[in-house]
Amino acid sequence: MLKEARLIEQLKDPVTQESSYRELISLYKERLYWHIRKIVMNHDDADDVLQNTFIKVFKNIKNFKGESKLYSWMYRIATNESITFLNKKADIRRVDYETLQNQMVEKLHADVYFDGDEIQLKLQKAVISLPQKQQLVFNMKYFDNMKYEDISEILDTSVGALKASYHHARKKIEAFVTE
Repeated sequence: MLKEARLIEQLKDPVTQESSYRELISLYKERLYWHIRKIVMNHDDADDVLQNTFIKVFKNIKNFKGESKLYSWMYRIATNESITFLNKKADIRRVDYETLQNQMVEKLHADVYFDGDEIQLKLQKAVISLPQKQQLVFNMKYFDNMKYEDISEILDTSVGALKASYHHARKKIEAFVTE
């Protein structure tokens, strides 16, 4: 926590801002990329959203009050940027969100960055079939192994509601995979 507080101070200081920003990217780039990638499904899209996320972090770090952990704040930005990106993509294609998700999972086979087998593809299809909030909760809990308290900070939802969402998501995924 002391290291995080020091990093935040350095990010807000014009003298140390640039080198601290590089350190921030180095610390969080991979974790944020995979969080975003699970939402947008495509490597190139994930890179674009990651870049937008870091731009937003850089522009808004001066407003960060420390009411949550830095990575929780950044995950929230990454999550919101991912959802905004997908909504824009759906609007451009003139399809609803669910149709867009189905198109994305169908393209996974052709994605050179997806190296999963049939079971992983079926799991991805099951996750995609979930409502958006359940997808987010499932990905953060199951794949990222995050604590409910951290997910609560990121999604601004109670721990009890998150546990219920995760439980429902697991049941739906089990049913989907065993079909």
